[in-house]
Amino acid sequence: MIKRICFLLSLLICGVLYAQDITYRTVKDLSYSSSKDPYATERCKLDVYYPENKTGCPVVVWFHGGGLTQGNKSIPGRLKKNGMVVIAVNYRLLPKVAISECLDDAAASVAWAFREVEKYGGDKNKIFISGHSAGGYLTAMVGLDKRWLKKYDIDADSIAGLIPFSGQVISHFSYRKMNGIDNLQPTVDEFAPLFHVRKDAPPLVLITGDRELELFGRYEENAYMWRMMKLVGHKETYLYEIGGHGHGPMGDPAFYILKQHVKRILGEPEK
Repeated sequence: MIKRICFLLSLLICGVLYAQDITYRTVKDLSYSSSKDPYATERCKLDVYYPENKTGCPVVVWFHGGGLTQGNKSIPGRLKKNGMVVIAVNYRLLPKVAISECLDDAAASVAWAFREVEKYGGDKNKIFISGHSAGGYLTAMVGLDKRWLKKYDIDADSIAGLIPFSGQVISHFSYRKMNGIDNLQPTVDEFAPLFHVRKDAPPLVLITGDRELELFGRYEENAYMWRMMKLVGHKETYLYEIGGHGHGPMGDPAFYILKQHVKRILGEPEK
């Protein structure tokens, strides 16, 4: 028994030392677009955070928020030192471009991940897409409307999972504003994730803040999306409401849900 306990302790100590030996690097401002447009040259860049000397790692492509009109890429602190490759993406912003160009940039960055991530120890079969607010909207659109990735010869169903944080699932409010539609006038057109509900989509994990603290009806939008995905026969749509947290603060606890679903989808034990 003593020998067995000593053996288990040695394994534990080796595991801890191994974890401490893992070092992470960040490579910044890699271009993912071939466009020669000066604004695309400026904005279409990404950062890659990855554990050195590891292969087969899960990958999270992360889109920043900011209403599609502002914001910049950054690696979320909650995703660091978790054995993941994290790709933080900048994309062109409204009103300098049309919403179709924002979506094209998002798709181009995901396609870059499929092509290049193995150079950074990632597994292209374990690519998850996520983001907060506007980033959540881009996540849902790129994963549900297959035409955006098809342009880059990527099947959206190859994505391991879609995990939007407080994403708009009706047509985005900044896009509506550009077209003279009020914030409180719900619209569902081709630029709404709800327009593209389908049975064969990747796993979809919808997370919002408290319905009483969120932006205009954001929880209810996502709840309707959850229901419609269920009705069309999608087997892996999940909905979470983080009580007591508004639109911004919900991000912190949402990362725990993200990490647990990554483990679940990949068949890894939860901790």
